Amino acid sequence: YKGEVNEAQLGRSLLFISECLEKHYKEKVVILIDEYDVPLQHSYLQGYYDEMVGFIRNVFSAALKTNTSLQQGILTGCLRIAKESIFTGLNNFLVNSITDYEKEPRFGFTPSDVKTMLDDYGFSSHMKEVKKWYDGYMFGEHEVYNPWSTTMYIEKQLQKETMQGESFWANTSGNDIVMRYIQQGDRQMKEDFDVLVNKGSIVKKIMPELTYREMDNIDNIYSFLLFTGYLKIGKQIDRNVYELEIPNEEVREVYINQFEEYFKQVKESKKSILLQAMEDEDTQNLQKTLQDILRQSISYYDNKESFYHGFMVGLLQSVDRIRIVSNKESGDGRFDIMLYPDNIDDKVIIIECKHSKQLKDLREDARQAAKQIQDKRYEEAVINEGYEQYIGYGISFYKKQCYVVK
Repeated sequence: YKGEVNEAQLGRSLLFISECLEKHYKEKVVILIDEYDVPLQHSYLQGYYDEMVGFIRNVFSAALKTNTSLQQGILTGCLRIAKESIFTGLNNFLVNSITDYEKEPRFGFTPSDVKTMLDDYGFSSHMKEVKKWYDGYMFGEHEVYNPWSTTMYIEKQLQKETMQGESFWANTSGNDIVMRYIQQGDRQMKEDFDVLVNKGSIVKKIMPELTYREMDNIDNIYSFLLFTGYLKIGKQIDRNVYELEIPNEEVREVYINQFEEYFKQVKESKKSILLQAMEDEDTQNLQKTLQDILRQSISYYDNKESFYHGFMVGLLQSVDRIRIVSNKESGDGRFDIMLYPDNIDDKVIIIECKHSKQLKDLREDARQAAKQIQDKRYEEAVINEGYEQYIGYGISFYKKQCYVVK
């Protein structure tokens, strides 16, 4: 086109190119459109979805419906094409999806493909590591590996000899969908994600046809995560009901990274409230705030006091007006955490953490932790430094619950 190109001309761009190619080569053309729905996802997240739908509808209608130069069109994307309004008026689609059990393994590398690649490059001994990180996708009854990540792994091995896998999805913009669901999800969803990250499975109904307008419906979230590669089908339970899992270590790392980023934001927003409650000796608010933070965290079910000790240190270590001392001898024992204020006239906070083996032990364990501060005279370290005011807290933890005794 000569001069300024307007939206109507852009909408006819694929049609125009097709006509030019047919005129030159005297053959009808094949149009390949990869990831057709990525612009739709981005536009939905950024708030201009309707405009993008209208534009893409014009492009596809011109290129795939009224194009006399077209021999065949092939589109790939995460969502089935039948329901999206950008395909209004188009027909004769043959759709292949991950739930079509009769389809061939054409959507990724098969185990045989990967073995051949590793053998050819002299990395045969890496098969177990590659499987752990990049296998796990099921298209119908066929097991496939992530092609991009598998080839990137081999590229990395050619640069440096190591068997350690890494996530090539970890820093991609597509992970925004996981962060969005973590931020906006209800308690049940966070518990589901916790199970998934800990290598468990969940059972959910999957909607086979969706549009991005339905992204925020909580009933559809797991469908989107499945279709975008963040979940895989373990087995079918009933019609459109599946057992879902995280496919592999690469994708699991995406969830963990997004959880950690979200949890960092939660801690930043709560840490001042937490410290103020400690200074005010407000055990009720302290316990409530700590409970809220725990509910937003991801659990590795470590079942050790060291896990919760590290959790508390990490929560408070970036507070400007305090100095943290951890695991030092004082009196007749070794305290868990002490928080020293900048001002010598302010209170020092002494924390003793306990991990409860059962939920019903929470209260008694917190009382024992508080008693331990007294019995072992942890305040001696405070007095020796010249501070005169101090307060001790025994805090017991059981999974994502806690109890505080002053």
